Amino acid sequence: MVNQLYSDRERGARPRTFETVEERAWAGLVAQLQQRVANGSFGYGFPAECQDREGTIGCDDTALGMALKAEVGIDWPLNPHQLPDDQLAIWDALEFLFEHVGKPIQGKHHQHFGHHHLTFDAETGQKEFAASINRLLARNGIAFELTDTGQVRRLLAEHIGEQIARARFQTGDAETDRLLEAARAGITSPAFEDRKNGLDKLWAFERLKTLEPGSNKEATANALLNKVSGGPVFQELLSYEATALTKAGNNLGIRHFETNQELLQNPQQVDYLFFRMFAFLQLLLRASGRGI
Repeated sequence: MVNQLYSDRERGARPRTFETVEERAWAGLVAQLQQRVANGSFGYGFPAECQDREGTIGCDDTALGMALKAEVGIDWPLNPHQLPDDQLAIWDALEFLFEHVGKPIQGKHHQHFGHHHLTFDAETGQKEFAASINRLLARNGIAFELTDTGQVRRLLAEHIGEQIARARFQTGDAETDRLLEAARAGITSPAFEDRKNGLDKLWAFERLKTLEPGSNKEATANALLNKVSGGPVFQELLSYEATALTKAGNNLGIRHFETNQELLQNPQQVDYLFFRMFAFLQLLLRASGRGI
């Protein structure tokens, strides 16, 4: 178990708004990984064998380094003063190392060589690894976490993230439900391209327009908007919003990719459009009995 530090208990946790790892946090991550090399935790995936070949005694850090270099592209040993050129490599490395970490358990003492033979509790080791990594990320205000299944995911603002996580899609159309689920997964990815793909999937809005009975798209779209209770002013607002979102999808490289499209440039733009569209869709889905 990893406990909160005093300042977190007194003042509350630091807002997790940073999407890049600075040198201080990187050095902390390197220190944690070096500690687990030293105590043999990575011997679960990369065992160093006893000279008499009677069992595992620690981690073969040479083999670990070669595998990490091949799969992630990070040089070994890690340099705490030099960040990887590609920040995604940091998250790839944590996911890779999660697969190969275990809690070392000392067994037989080999008196001749002065070491213990080790066995491993993989589940506990992975849980403790994720907890310690997550505390370091939280203390540095970094908006990512390592889940208990070993995947790095982006943390959304608390109230928005909870709404997205708890939403249930029951549109009656399997492909629309699949697209909405893919959108939800994409927006929490560390990779900007994954988030843009998630935004693209959220434009399943165009399919929603045809879910109401009828063959005329404009008429079925209006029928869906009419499901939302409210007076004429609110109905006009919804109609305006639907038109604006459709225009955004057609002209910002979301649904179409002609050379004259204006492309989204940064994560903040993607977030803005995603959360705006998600709120609109959730209103429509709930009002029409197609989601919660």
